[in-house]
Amino acid sequence: MANKRALKKAVHAICDELFAEAVALSTYGTETQQANAETQLYAIVKVEDECISRISHPEPGMKPSLYFKDLKEKFSAQLSDIIDQMNG
Repeated sequence: MANKRALKKAVHAICDELFAEAVALSTYGTETQQANAETQLYAIVKVEDECISRISHPEPGMKPSLYFKDLKEKFSAQLSDIIDQMNG
């Protein structure tokens, strides 16, 4: 497992890239993509904030390896949903 600081940096970098893509779609995309841009931008910020908060304060009683594996899977699933909304 990577340390918490490296994991937070990775989450931040991924969300920054996705945020930039959402801004580009809101500027240059079709009208339907532009209409969904504000919702997608809010969702990206919310996912990043939630994930970093969970990294900072792990759930007591769970093994760290299982906790962070679950965290990564949920983060990936949430980002996949956002990406699907951006593409659709």
